[in-house]
Amino acid sequence: MLGGGRQPASGNVMELPPRPGNVEAELVPGFGLERRRAPVKELLGENILSELLHVRQELSVADPEMAAEAVASSAPILPPRAPAKKPNLTYPPFAALVGLPLAIGSFTAVGWAWTVLQLVLLWVTVGMAFRPFLDRFGDRRGLVQGLLASCGVLTMPVLEGIRFGQVNAVVVALCLADVARRVPEGGLRMPRGVLVGLAAAVKLTPAAFWVHWAVARRWRTLAISVGTAAGVTLVTALLLPAASARFWTDALLDPERLGPNAGTSNQSLRGVLLRVWPGDPGLGTVLWLVLVVLVGGAGFWLSARLDRLGEPVAVVAVVGLVALLVSPVSWVHHYHWCVVVVAVLLGDGRRWQGVAAATVLSAALWARLPWLGLSMLEGDLPRWIGRTAQNGFALLAVAALAMIWWLMVRTAERQPRSCPVTTNESDRPAWQRG
Repeated sequence: MLGGGRQPASGNVMELPPRPGNVEAELVPGFGLERRRAPVKELLGENILSELLHVRQELSVADPEMAAEAVASSAPILPPRAPAKKPNLTYPPFAALVGLPLAIGSFTAVGWAWTVLQLVLLWVTVGMAFRPFLDRFGDRRGLVQGLLASCGVLTMPVLEGIRFGQVNAVVVALCLADVARRVPEGGLRMPRGVLVGLAAAVKLTPAAFWVHWAVARRWRTLAISVGTAAGVTLVTALLLPAASARFWTDALLDPERLGPNAGTSNQSLRGVLLRVWPGDPGLGTVLWLVLVVLVGGAGFWLSARLDRLGEPVAVVAVVGLVALLVSPVSWVHHYHWCVVVVAVLLGDGRRWQGVAAATVLSAALWARLPWLGLSMLEGDLPRWIGRTAQNGFALLAVAALAMIWWLMVRTAERQPRSCPVTTNESDRPAWQRG
């Protein structure tokens, strides 16, 4: 799996993030979402979210009825203009069903609506993740929340998510709401695990929470989440059998379908190795698998420990970081999880170590560190400096895991317990129960 296209040794400052193929594009005024100079009906294909908002190929259509039929049959409307390039299934086919409403109305209207949704979800995510810090400001809580959300918009992952019309804001908000929401005793609540299951059916990354729940022995939550994802995926397979069969048997096993895996935008462990590993690709693959086991094992141990300590927001941060690192491909906009990570590092803002760690990570996200490193490779600085910065998001993700352990687990272990930690569900507060 490390045999994918390599980046030139010299580094190319003109390298660009994954973009929608060789199509003439422009920015929709007001929010920066890229679009083609073509009617929205030309963008309909076998995967609505991928084709409409993260356009990967050129399709054209002469008849709206043909478009509807193509969506229903999971087939492209007309062959791509570049027949040698097979169509990309970026998300599971369930995303096509979820995204069908996006085909209604003009591209500009849909783009505005999607951008507003991302900003609202960023606000909600900040409110949930930064709760300990916000609680210090009393009546000014809303103002501080707005300031933090505004700062979040300026980070590279959030900006890229808006630019490409991505779903990361939705995925992170769903997972955070599922794992960390607080429900009063006797209040109506959705069974924990449902939202993560829906998120995993749209994008596979949240399935990392299934591993966490297995390690943490939250079997009921695991069963509900897996059952939810399996249920909607089965319904999708009945409605879109061709696309479902192709995604789960072919596209899923081909990470190259997403773009050049060795490019700077891929900030997973595998992406780092593709850029720096000088040896045989086969040995590189073995090394990657070893790193996946080590990072995954340590990360899920940490998330289970945080679960027992009653730190659900930290659980979301850790599981999100582990998913980013062990995935074959983690583009820079996938690092939307770092909104939650910064909140966990900051805590209530009273520990200078946490404030410093949150500041460093935020600065890297604002400075577009990987692309800054790519530019350094063309300069006079030693190459190791540029290469380190180029892989900065992945390296900072590993450092953040270590810092979360140090700030939360190590501190808890050194303090006397006022009450025993338990894994008995009935002994937990309602908002923590699976």
